[in-house]
Amino acid sequence: MADAAAETKTKKKPGWGTLARSLKNPKSGFMALFGFASGLPFALFLGTLYAWLSEADVDLETMGVFSLIGLAYAFQFLWSPLLDKVDIPGLRRLGKRKQWIAPMQLVLAAVLLTMSILDPRSQLGVFSLLAAIGAFASATQDIAINAWRIDVADEEATIDILSTITQMGFRLASLVGGALGLIIAERIGWPQTYVMMGIIMLVIGIAGLFAPDADVEKRSAATVAASRDEVAELYNAGEVDQKTRNWALLAVGLLWAWAIGTVILFMYRSMTYAPELRPNPTEFTATYGPLIIVATIVVPAFIAAWLAKLKKDGRNVISHTAAAFNPQDVRFTDHLYRALVLPLVEFVGRMGWALVLILALVLTYRITDAIWGTFAYPFYLGELNYTGDEVAFASKFFGVGAIIAGLALGGWLITVIGRMFTLTLGAALAAATNLLYADLAVGGATMQAGSDLIGFTALINAMAPFGSEGLARLTFTIMWENLAIGIAGAAYIAWLSSIVNKKYAAVQYALLASLTLLVGTLGRGALGEMIEDRGYYYVFIFTTLIGLVAVVLCVLEWIRERRAGAKSGVLAPDQTPELATGA
Repeated sequence: MADAAAETKTKKKPGWGTLARSLKNPKSGFMALFGFASGLPFALFLGTLYAWLSEADVDLETMGVFSLIGLAYAFQFLWSPLLDKVDIPGLRRLGKRKQWIAPMQLVLAAVLLTMSILDPRSQLGVFSLLAAIGAFASATQDIAINAWRIDVADEEATIDILSTITQMGFRLASLVGGALGLIIAERIGWPQTYVMMGIIMLVIGIAGLFAPDADVEKRSAATVAASRDEVAELYNAGEVDQKTRNWALLAVGLLWAWAIGTVILFMYRSMTYAPELRPNPTEFTATYGPLIIVATIVVPAFIAAWLAKLKKDGRNVISHTAAAFNPQDVRFTDHLYRALVLPLVEFVGRMGWALVLILALVLTYRITDAIWGTFAYPFYLGELNYTGDEVAFASKFFGVGAIIAGLALGGWLITVIGRMFTLTLGAALAAATNLLYADLAVGGATMQAGSDLIGFTALINAMAPFGSEGLARLTFTIMWENLAIGIAGAAYIAWLSSIVNKKYAAVQYALLASLTLLVGTLGRGALGEMIEDRGYYYVFIFTTLIGLVAVVLCVLEWIRERRAGAKSGVLAPDQTPELATGA
């Protein structure tokens, strides 16, 4: 018995060996590819594309319409149920997730290659349509990639390591598609640059065909039967009866229909109305974004809680299971219920009152950088008077490298110390780095002294001879902030991936992820007023304090998971055998 325990301890001992085994797994390589494929279109459609349009002398009002393609990323959860429950004819043999990932990547490659042969000045209509199609395909592949990561994770290629690799691939792609894309375009031109990016997406799409998928055999053998069996479960004893299900579905369906209709109407008005009559994209996101979240997530969550309580209390439930389920009894509403309502019912029923804590953590964990990020460039360029080249060097080249280093460190910390410890540490560091910016806002004497002390100033002066005297302290500050963001990002994505059910991964993850930046979106207006009234220094002190809220919530979630693990006899995610035995 002791030998068996020792063997288990040896197998599960965390450290560099665990990390090495995870990285050697083929799933990790494909995860890096998919993370890169996720980040590259995001950088190209929401970043470098505007530089191309500027060079083509496209007016700012027209460029404002292009910002609408960002709505595909903001509201991608609206079509996430399709990816969980709908198979693409002829592609289902690829697997549940790959049948969506592979074609979207090939569509992205085709869009980028086609855009390269168009002139945005004379063919702006087709150009904008292709950009919108590309953004939709990119957001769709993101849903599927997030679900794929959750599906294929195992004891070797853990969800923690795969989540870290995803972020590293994404950040590397943002560097390639962003800063590097600008440099390449300066030398060979925009059409050739987009040809290069399209070829990269094409190669990734082809390589992705060979990635494993969690349920290829099951889906290729009996897809229809499996779908029927899932519906049959709705008619088991103890499940909510059909009449109650239909009322819940009607309520949720109306809310989702309103949300989808609102987005479509906004897109139609923006694309077809005269410039002076077009709605403002920023105002739409700030005003309707929260309402759409409430309609599609918050209210349905209450409905799901009500359904879960009915099941627990034995009210409005089926009293006995039919001896032989008749497929003829399956209705279209049953499939809609499984797609829209059941993922929430499962999540709410599984989490219970802990859902309040989880939603609070989701809403606040990224609040510090979500609120502040909008005002970064006005702070660097307007308040501190740095040049564009200096900001690009500090935030794009050096900053992205720091984020990747932070992600790597975060992945290592998760493996060695645990997910919840790293999640809490990341929240604390992300909040604390606002104090570094507070120092920068009043002259940056402390940042300059720290940079000088470790020889960082000399390094930056050698790397960037074009920079001013203050470039080192700006880069020094951004480096520490991005390291913290990397650590926090690795832990947060891993934690978010760990709390969803694989069976409903696409919907549950997309819904939770959409809440992450909600408070940041709502708070930007108030923060802008505070900057005007009090200045940046007080704002950074304030964001440090509100960042501590996430730290407290992380500690509470850590305690909850350990208690839940102890009660069920299963180790908490960060509770290694050594910690459990006190070794």
